[in-house]
Amino acid sequence: MTSSPSTSLRDVARNAVRDEVMRAAWELFAVHGFEATTVEQIAEAAGMSRRTFFRYFNGKDELILDKLLEVGDRVAAALAARPPKEAAWPALRAALDVVVLAQDQAPEPSRRLGQLLRDEPSTRGSMEERRRRWTDALGPLVAERLPGHGEAAGRAVAGAALACYDAATDAWIDAPGTAFARHLDTAMDALAHAALA
Repeated sequence: MTSSPSTSLRDVARNAVRDEVMRAAWELFAVHGFEATTVEQIAEAAGMSRRTFFRYFNGKDELILDKLLEVGDRVAAALAARPPKEAAWPALRAALDVVVLAQDQAPEPSRRLGQLLRDEPSTRGSMEERRRRWTDALGPLVAERLPGHGEAAGRAVAGAALACYDAATDAWIDAPGTAFARHLDTAMDALAHAALA
């Protein structure tokens, strides 16, 4: 069923408000941490009441997860856009450039947020859900590049790439002044060489 223009405009307006709330929240998370940032602070920074905040989000956890899933959607779109004959592993590495570029262009805020996601216990559930949902999105796309191996193989390879991404993130957080791309290349090259050994 096609949505009416008025519904479409409402959706655009709603998404714009959600984007603004997420931007305000992530700025506060970067400065104060996830636990210490309150819904009231986020609402005030976004220019709304606490009650209005809950019309758009169920809570702080949703702000974290929505942002992570948005990034995953961009990685999946980048993977789908890679040349069809490109092998799965290099295609995954190239698709992850959408994250690499964002982190290397704004390293300090990205590093603080990465540390928050890694170290704050209350974000672990969102991180686990991110891993599952990214694997769900990337697995079938990877499987298309592994003819005859099936979707389970696609999920396994996508999961291995995400493990490399997480290991690279940890290394990058702990080594200020270094490029995220270098850590990701090191992790993915090591796994590729181990698979061939």
